[in-house]
Amino acid sequence: MVLFKALATLFYTGYFPVAPGTVGTVVALIVYLLLPGELIESSWFFLIPLLMVIPSVYVCSKAEEDMERDDGRIVLDEFVGYFISIVFLPKTVLIALLGFVLFRLFDILKPSPAAELQSLQRGWGIVFDDVMAGVYANLCLQIIYFLFIA
Repeated sequence: MVLFKALATLFYTGYFPVAPGTVGTVVALIVYLLLPGELIESSWFFLIPLLMVIPSVYVCSKAEEDMERDDGRIVLDEFVGYFISIVFLPKTVLIALLGFVLFRLFDILKPSPAAELQSLQRGWGIVFDDVMAGVYANLCLQIIYFLFIA
C-alpha cells in the first residue's frame, strides 16, 4: 500500500497543506518543462498520457483503500489531466502556463460531464473527471493557439 500511496500522491506532494491539486499540477508542469521538445512535439506523444490513464485508475483505487474516498491528497489524476491538456501542441513556456491555468480552471469548475464522471466508483471517478478537464483545456488551448499564437 505504501507504493500506491506514494505514486497516487506524487511522492507525497499531495500532502501539501494548501491546494494539493494545484501542487500536483505544478509537478506535472515541471516534468513537462524538463522533457525534450522533440518528445512532446512528436506525433505519438499523445500515447503517453493515454497509456497513463488505466494504470492511474488502478493506482488511485489502491491508494484510496488506505485513504478517504476521492482523497484530496491523491494528485496523480492532476498529473495525467495536465498532460492531456498539452498534447498536440508545441512545447513552449506559454503553452505550458496556459495549459496549467486552463486545466486548473476546468478541474475546479468541473463542467458537465466532468462532474458526473467524478461520481464514478473508486479510481475511475478520481481520474476521469481530470481526464475530461484535460480534454476541455486542450480544446480551448488548441483554439487559442491557432487564433492567437500560430
